[in-house]
Amino acid sequence: MSSSRAARPTSVPDTKPNSYKPHPLIPFLQARSQTVLTRLYQKPSACLSIFRLLAPLERQLVMNLLWLEAPINLSTMGSWVVPECKKEYTEAVANLGRLHIVPNSPVKLGLNSTFKTSFRQALTGGGTSGSFGIPAEPDEKRPSISIETLDSYALERWETILHYMVSSGSATKPSSGALFLLQRSGLMASYHGSQSQITSTGFQFLLHSPHDQLWDLLLQYLDMSDDRQMDLVDSLHFFFMLSTMELGKEYSTENLTTTQKTLLEDLRDYGLVWQRRPSSKRFSPTRLATTLTSSSPPLPTTTGVTSGPQEGFVVLETNYRLYAYTDNPLQTAVLNLFVSLKYRFPNLVVGSVTRDSVRKALLNGITADQIISYLTTHAHPQMRKNNPLIPVTVQDQIRLWELEKNRLKSRDGFLYNGFQAQGDYELVLTYAKQLDVVLWENAKKKAFFASLEGHQNIKGFIERRGQGGK
Repeated sequence: MSSSRAARPTSVPDTKPNSYKPHPLIPFLQARSQTVLTRLYQKPSACLSIFRLLAPLERQLVMNLLWLEAPINLSTMGSWVVPECKKEYTEAVANLGRLHIVPNSPVKLGLNSTFKTSFRQALTGGGTSGSFGIPAEPDEKRPSISIETLDSYALERWETILHYMVSSGSATKPSSGALFLLQRSGLMASYHGSQSQITSTGFQFLLHSPHDQLWDLLLQYLDMSDDRQMDLVDSLHFFFMLSTMELGKEYSTENLTTTQKTLLEDLRDYGLVWQRRPSSKRFSPTRLATTLTSSSPPLPTTTGVTSGPQEGFVVLETNYRLYAYTDNPLQTAVLNLFVSLKYRFPNLVVGSVTRDSVRKALLNGITADQIISYLTTHAHPQMRKNNPLIPVTVQDQIRLWELEKNRLKSRDGFLYNGFQAQGDYELVLTYAKQLDVVLWENAKKKAFFASLEGHQNIKGFIERRGQGGK
């Protein structure tokens, strides 16, 4: 195939819509070394999955270069790009370069040879690497699990994690691995040995889509690879393998590496894979797994926090009264974080946004902007006719309650006073300021307050001055 026919990017200007949002996995992959990525690109399923995550223009560049037998001159490719889209084109090439899909070269533009070979295999078939998983032999004694059962299982496991978060540790506990991951990712925290509580980061996590929530946790899991002595490439490949499997089919565990078998146990706790028994030699991916690198919803009937009624379910009045048209216990539990709930009916929850309810949320690390953002995101269609969407009086009052909480702050430290001479006071104060530990000062009273961290240095300075030192 000649280069003149292989690549004709006439539609380059229109391939990067403003609505494109980079996938959270892309920055993680860009931070990996070329050696790690080249190992990863040996797997066709990995190349196909990463291709799905690229921006539209980046995908078009890959497809235009895929069937070329030799790199193309940069000047030739650049001449096919209209002037007003040069910036988008340059950014796309740079992003592919950071992924080492396109080797950095000042003259030529071509695909990484390993990526090109594997991606061609992914598109055309062939090979015996088992990169897309090895289907298990049919078992006539046990019928295959239904897709409905897989969806129900995944939903139950995933919502157990979310329920535990919004209940601040009082709901059914997920697995120990899931609990550790919630703590490690900062979504929940224990203070002074108290019960785990949702953090500000955790509440922000609830505002994300289920797909983004899942990847937030998986990226934290990948960050622990070195600590757990797990091969990062094997872990990434297993995620990509799952994302290309067929929902409702069973696959064999025989070809999995040691790292992937460990990963299989953990992902079972998160609801991504299903097994009849922990020792079973076969497994089935759930919809949470098969949609990892696609735009399809993780669960078609999910009742999770961020999906719920698609058009919104919250009505908020100017008198702070809130009506939530939902029968979902998880959504009700989220509202209970910052709303004083009064009545519950089969498909309606009634409550009020009060000073005490908001203060409780603020003490748990949830911010006023996060509360307003949640109310905005889940506003009922009837409310969306209002301008502004959330009553200004309610927005202002929530922020005032936050300012009220933040008005006084306590800090541990030491008060330095009783200086005999103004010069001694200024000398010690100057030294403390150089350490950047001064929290308050009063020149008239010759006193200042410094943080706990700086006390030993200041004390040593004063003692040296008293002994005639410097």
